[in-house]
Amino acid sequence: MPKTILTGVRANNSLHLGNYLGAILPMVKTQKTLQPDDKFFFFVPDLHSFTTPTDHTKLFGLSLENVRTYLAAGLDYTKSNTVIYRQSHIPAHSELTWILSCFSYFGEMGRMIQFKEKSAGKNETVSVGLFTYPILMACDILLYSADYVPVGEDQRQHLELARDLAIRFNHKFEQEIFVPPKPWKEQMDFFEQDKGVRIRSLQNPDSKMSESVEDPKGTILLNDEPKLAAKKVMSAVTDTLGVINWDWQNQPGITNLLQILSLLSGQSETEIRSIWTGKTSYGDLKKEVALAVENFLTEFQANLTKFSPEIAEKILIEGETKANEIANKKLKQVQKVVGLAR
Repeated sequence: MPKTILTGVRANNSLHLGNYLGAILPMVKTQKTLQPDDKFFFFVPDLHSFTTPTDHTKLFGLSLENVRTYLAAGLDYTKSNTVIYRQSHIPAHSELTWILSCFSYFGEMGRMIQFKEKSAGKNETVSVGLFTYPILMACDILLYSADYVPVGEDQRQHLELARDLAIRFNHKFEQEIFVPPKPWKEQMDFFEQDKGVRIRSLQNPDSKMSESVEDPKGTILLNDEPKLAAKKVMSAVTDTLGVINWDWQNQPGITNLLQILSLLSGQSETEIRSIWTGKTSYGDLKKEVALAVENFLTEFQANLTKFSPEIAEKILIEGETKANEIANKKLKQVQKVVGLAR
């Protein structure tokens, strides 16, 4: 049965290794396995960028860099079943967000973990957009009838909201307007993961890797000089247990390094465990990971030079013509059932 996959990575700042391993690499691999009648949507969620502090003078350029990154990673834009576009250039995303906001509940939005964390302490500068953006994310998914949406564990609630809204809307109007994305377990099975990939900070392995200026030594940016990135790995925080184990609870720093090595080398978790479990030299592990990171960045950055911003924009414009046609067709269905169109 044909399937539809949708993915995107925000363009607020320079992308980092966590973005690459958690979102970009899996999608490049997935695209290569698709059949001709499957559909693959890759978009730049530039409207989501507004939910956190953003340098608006750089946003347009960062959107192009986002696309260049995927192309350099191996995304094949020439495939007829692949559509690449910017969220902001498809007006249906915004209109459907307002409509579905009126079918969303204040309580369920308030329970979204990311909003709860960032609004803790009654921070009055937290925007309404941060509160409602999971609805926009749901619309990103539902407009294209996406079955599978690769997201990390921190986005699981938002994916489940998309399912809830689709089912609620269909039930309300007694029509199958939206295709709910597959449940979390089926998502993980499809992408062959027991859990979403979440690369941790090299300096604070209890937190995910972030482009935040507060954690420059813990984050490997894709535009980092390769040898500098290797040095960051060598200074990674580990623990004092003195033995290597894949154990997120007790050894998150070591396990994070093992996970990075697994993903960059193409070796499974089982293979990495068999090689490293029980060894006592943290230094040897760091050297292996540092070399893998340095080699990866050297190759990736060479590939990036093959795709200019002009090429990326041309690809986006072509994709947006296709995306608008698909999204507008779905929006028209919604407009009819809610009484906005004949």
